[in-house]
Amino acid sequence: MGAYESFARVYDLFMDNVPYEEWGSYLTGLLREYGICGGTVAELGCGTGKMTRLLAAAGYDMIGVDNSEEMLEIAREAEYEADAWDESEESDEPAGRGILYLLEDMRELELYGSVCAVVSVCDSMNYILEEADLREVFSRVHEYLEEDGIFIFDLNTVYKYRDLLGETTIAENREEGSFIWENYFDEESAVNEYDLTLYIREDGETYRRFEEVHYQRAYDLKTIGRLLADAGMELTAAYDAFTKEPVRDDSERIYVVARPRR
Repeated sequence: MGAYESFARVYDLFMDNVPYEEWGSYLTGLLREYGICGGTVAELGCGTGKMTRLLAAAGYDMIGVDNSEEMLEIAREAEYEADAWDESEESDEPAGRGILYLLEDMRELELYGSVCAVVSVCDSMNYILEEADLREVFSRVHEYLEEDGIFIFDLNTVYKYRDLLGETTIAENREEGSFIWENYFDEESAVNEYDLTLYIREDGETYRRFEEVHYQRAYDLKTIGRLLADAGMELTAAYDAFTKEPVRDDSERIYVVARPRR
């Protein structure tokens, strides 16, 4: 079973500790700082579309891209429900947000035209395990970015995988579902593996068990800069996440800003 096939059902439940609104404000601030105050923005690895909808609410024409059909189904349902709510409230604003969701692997990204920005958050880039594949993602982004466009993405760091997650087991129990997360990090390959065992509530008191394995890779900034350069882009800035401070040795998550090389 592929990553997020069954976890998609309870993803938002177990991610309810993520301050999406704060993350969205930070991301919107970065976009505006680099001159992207409107226009079409593509989000890679959009998942259930929470950040996509926040950026749409901030005034961007959004395209959400993900390779999980299950995740996109939830994203479309959430948008439909939000639109229905808008209509019931008799809002003066149009109910449709007009978000376009595409079922695509980001390594094979195909858009219908150029965009003014591409974003990717929640460590989606860490799921790209090979340098050649990450370079291809960067190349595809470059192909669709406008000349003065911007590319913003986040990454989990080696420090987080090695020193905070390491070989640990995390468990969480909710009425709707429970999970056990067994984590392993191989420092030589910089690949983090986490094995998920899920118990998802179906009818009444019945819970069905699912198992998934996820792999993520940590990349240092030197490697990121080299791969961006190979793809015709330049690393413009890198920040300790949710700040404007430089990346530290103990940064858990970083944000990278890149643009087409001029």
